Formats: sequence, structure tokens, C-alpha cells
Amino acid sequence: MRTVSTSPHLHSGADTQRIMLYVVYALLPSCAWGVFVFGLRAALVLAVSLAAAVLTEYLLDLVSKESTLWDCSAIVTGLLVGMNMPPAISLYIPAIASVFAIAVVKWTFGGLGANWANPAMAGRVFVFFSFTSQMSTFSLPRTIKAVEVASQASPLSLVKTVASSGQSVGLTSMQILAQQGVATSSFADRVQAATGISAYNVDAFFGNIPGCIGEVSKLLLILGGIYLLMKKVITWHIPVSFIGSFAVLTWVFGGLPLGLGFFHGEVLASILRGGLILGAFFMATDMVTSPVTHKGMLVFGCGCGAFTFLFRTFGSLPEATSVAILLMNIVTPTIDRFMKPRLFGEVKKGGAQG
Repeated sequence: MRTVSTSPHLHSGADTQRIMLYVVYALLPSCAWGVFVFGLRAALVLAVSLAAAVLTEYLLDLVSKESTLWDCSAIVTGLLVGMNMPPAISLYIPAIASVFAIAVVKWTFGGLGANWANPAMAGRVFVFFSFTSQMSTFSLPRTIKAVEVASQASPLSLVKTVASSGQSVGLTSMQILAQQGVATSSFADRVQAATGISAYNVDAFFGNIPGCIGEVSKLLLILGGIYLLMKKVITWHIPVSFIGSFAVLTWVFGGLPLGLGFFHGEVLASILRGGLILGAFFMATDMVTSPVTHKGMLVFGCGCGAFTFLFRTFGSLPEATSVAILLMNIVTPTIDRFMKPRLFGEVKKGGAQG
């Protein structure tokens, strides 16, 4: 006796809970590094963000008589919210961001699978514009020996501020940071002496710079992204097109605000600063809010890269990754509409099927 059923006939065995746990595993090293360089205060911020997200999900489950805690999506949201927070921020701000992410962005639109934007990213944007001052003040990592100050702007914000004042015409970002007396780690200084690679880029790659808790170590974020690629949770299309388009635009036009002319943009430095890597691998790749086809993903990623470059370089925001992804989330349905996958056996209108 044969059993006839509709497709799909093959199943990967993955479910929502397993996928979310893979994301958590990929994020944990970056979180651990943030706690190491910024101290237990960073751990408290992460804990508050996580607790607020899970508690909000639980309370909404009680109201709706559903059970969605098991899928671990609230854990991923809370973790990402905490990773996007400065270490010394007031604890009520990450709590507000997590509640907004779960209650407004996720549940108002129907819960997991129905949200139009990545909840954690939208929560970060909400509190950034509500508490801009605190969201723009960062602690120095303990790996930097600077006794005169305990906090400062991130390298990205500092270069943006100096460039906007007109005091940096003809200077590279490295020269601006040196001019402003930005300290580097002893490890980065040794690497620079041995290889000639800028100590500022070395610190940005390993995570010895002021910044949000989970975005500072680009090395660990890239390793986490590779882990997700290996587990087939994400594909290469969005991260590569996101970072690639940003890199090309930075190389061609990035030197203009500094008076360096065309084709003098500092590509590596721009990629390693801010939340670009975190956004490209962990937020823009959200399955619900990104296109379903590979061609659509490439368009989506290029749009994210272009908006991030425009806002960073010519706008007033030093860090615009989240806003760029949010704008492209709005465009996702349009991308899917015009880049539908062709069905097997489908023919164009007016054509004939052989």
C-alpha cells in the first residue's frame, strides 16, 4: 500500500527551538567577552534584558493562553537587546527595550513569524532615540590602560564628531584618533610594532574598544556567524552583500567627509567599528523579516549596506546599522513580490509548455 502526500517530502529535522538555540550558542562567546572587558556590570545589563524579554513573553502567553516560551525566541531577543547596550547604561533602559521588542514589535503583529522587523533591533532603535545620551556613552574596556578617563565616545562616534567640526580636513581616522589621544592596548601596540597594522584596527578586531557589550569583538562575532553558516541557520547572501556593498561605497566615497577625495575611504577601519558585523550576521539575517529568495537576499543586503554607508558618512548618526536594517525590513515584502521563486513547470503568460 502506497501513501501519497503533498510536498515537502524531506525535512531537515530543525525546529524553531533548535534554530534559536544555535543563535544563542553563536552569541555567547561575544557576550562572554563583553563581560570580561567591561566587568560584571555588563553581565547585569545582559541579565536584565534577558529577564525582561522572557517575563514579557510569559505574561503575554498568560493573556493569550498560548505557550511560546519553549521556542526560545524571547531568549534570543533579550540577548540581542543586551548586546546592543552600553555597559554602564541605566538598567531600566534595556528593560524598556526588551518589553518594547516583545510586546509591541513581536506580539502586536501576531507573534513569532508575523513581525515585520527584527524585535531586538527595533527595541534598540526605540531606546536609542528615547535615551540618546546614555546610548552614546561607552565605558573603556579593562584591557585599555587609561587612568585619566573612565569612559569616552566610541571610535566611530569620535571620528564622526571631529569630522563634522571641520577640524580633520586631510586626516585619516587613524590620525584623528591619535590626535584625540585615544589609548590602545599593549597587545595592539606590539602587533603594530611587529606587523605595521594599525593598533586601532587590531583593538577593534579583538574587542578592546569602547562600544556596546556584544558588538566590540569582531573576531568572536565572525566566528559565531561562521557557526550559523555551518549549521545552515543562515546563508552567505545577506552578510556578504551587506558588508561588500558597504565596503565598496566606503572605498569610493568614504574619504570625502575627511577631505581625502574619492577612492580614499578606510574600508577595514569602517567595517571593524560599530555594529556592522553584529547586524550583518545576526540581525539582518532574521528569517521572518528578510527576503525568502537568494536574489532577494542579495538585494536586501546591498540595500542595508548602502543605507548604513549613507547614514554613517553623510548623516548625523555615527552608527546607523540598526536604522538601515529597519528600513530594508519595510522593503522586504516588495522585494519578495518582484523576486518570487519560479515554480516547477511554470511558464510565462502567453507562452506554451512543452
